[in-house]
Amino acid sequence: MSNKRIIVIGAGASGMMAAGKAAEAEAKVLLLEKMERPCKKILISGQTRCNVTNSKELDDFIITMGPNGRFLYGAFHHYFRDDLLAFLKRYGVETKTEADGRIFPASDNAGDVTNALREYTADHKVQLITDIRATGIKVEGIQVTGVQTDKGAYPAAAVILATGGASYPGTGSSGDGYKIAAALGHTLVRLRPSLVPLIVHETELVKSMQGVSLHDVRLTAYKCQARDINNYPAQTGDCGRGTGHGHPPHPIIASRRGDIIFAHFGISGPLTLQTSLAIVDAMENGPVSVSIDIKPEANEKELDQQLQQEFDQHGKRSYRHILDDLLPHKMVQPFAKLTGIPQEKRANQLSAQERKRLVNSLKSLCFTIKGHLPLDSAMVTAGGVSLDEVDPRTMASRLIKGLYFCGEVLDLDGDTGGYNLQAAFSTGYVAGEQAATFIHTAHPQNM
Repeated sequence: MSNKRIIVIGAGASGMMAAGKAAEAEAKVLLLEKMERPCKKILISGQTRCNVTNSKELDDFIITMGPNGRFLYGAFHHYFRDDLLAFLKRYGVETKTEADGRIFPASDNAGDVTNALREYTADHKVQLITDIRATGIKVEGIQVTGVQTDKGAYPAAAVILATGGASYPGTGSSGDGYKIAAALGHTLVRLRPSLVPLIVHETELVKSMQGVSLHDVRLTAYKCQARDINNYPAQTGDCGRGTGHGHPPHPIIASRRGDIIFAHFGISGPLTLQTSLAIVDAMENGPVSVSIDIKPEANEKELDQQLQQEFDQHGKRSYRHILDDLLPHKMVQPFAKLTGIPQEKRANQLSAQERKRLVNSLKSLCFTIKGHLPLDSAMVTAGGVSLDEVDPRTMASRLIKGLYFCGEVLDLDGDTGGYNLQAAFSTGYVAGEQAATFIHTAHPQNM
């Protein structure tokens, strides 16, 4: 029976979907997972809520996956959001769509998603072995013949590599699949962290604001030192991945609105994560800095007029109390120091030049990027198995017969918002279905 067996390596989102679909298509499926239980990364995704997908339309969804997003058109046309939500509902998982388009289990419990996947594979009699590590895929000529593990060899006629990326190694995503694919001759696109917090040079300033969250601010990344940012016009529109527009001319890398969090090492939060890959890549070619516009709803002139009116109406108020109305309390002292204005100085004593310094700081709080947290701290791995060597219609290797890929092991990564999980489920579904078709076509006499 092993001559028509499919082995799936990795029991994450894409691997579980691939195994279940292949078995549903009447293939014999063995699922190998090196951790003690499957789906560990799903359980921590979305802060344990599991953001399964997004309500964006297909073309906009593709844009959030970056330059390689077009590779997913075939998989998404075959299995997309409505199919995934119907699958989850079939296994008792109701979902809800939040205002920003992110879709979660109604229970806010990632465990419901993992339970659905486990039931799906169990219903179709997928054999699951845990605590087993695949070390290689066995090939004769250009045909898959099985999988080598730390507990022996397992014969198979097809293998689906669903080992995930190299982030969150504690969940099993430690980069094993990249080594396995490379040993078979597949090209690897350089691995980089995507959706990762950023480290800044101005440590004293960020430490003084540690833990502060800013909502609906604009973060713009520039190819220059922080001291040079104000030599360029302020960015007022979105650019970069997920916006539908190409990057503007030098020196702006990306610009988005959203929420950020100050950490002791730098900046984090959804907005930082969304722009992080563009920043990581740009740092290879020189210095990168970011500007945070804390008041993006008004331009410099409008904000200056608003402040002047405030100072005129409340002339006896101290500068400290003015800042308290403008900023989270923990930012008051750092901003007073940044602008060089005494905290007890009255509003009616502030000069036009001092007011201008405050406007500039509110509109362009600048940091020079020093680096990023390690790859194992990133939410997603950018890079992976080159898409040039994978058929987007089937997820099959163009080099090895009977080899299929799905999920994060591929050179695919998207924004936060459910896009990466949808890509994992969609590519897993296609890989499972097509591997089963391959098995049935190659070994019809055994059906």
